[in-house]
Amino acid sequence: MNPMRSDRPRLRLDPTSYESLRQQVLHCDTWRSQLCGTMSNLEGHHKEFRSHSGDDSEQNLITLCSACHASVHEGKRAFVFLTKKA
Repeated sequence: MNPMRSDRPRLRLDPTSYESLRQQVLHCDTWRSQLCGTMSNLEGHHKEFRSHSGDDSEQNLITLCSACHASVHEGKRAFVFLTKKA
């Protein structure tokens, strides 16, 4: 049994649909990195990494600037993401 697998299939969007979702998340996050507040070099970050069966879904994405995004993936920033309201 592989501990990384989930019982449910994960949602992975095609590139066009993902870009639409990314724009929606950026808008919901008021076009600011949710760590440092900057409004430049913004990216979508999967709270539950794709490599850990994370979905391409609004609930699993958050806006980070490229520097914060890199820090998270390098393990240099540890924090808890707040759950977005529906």
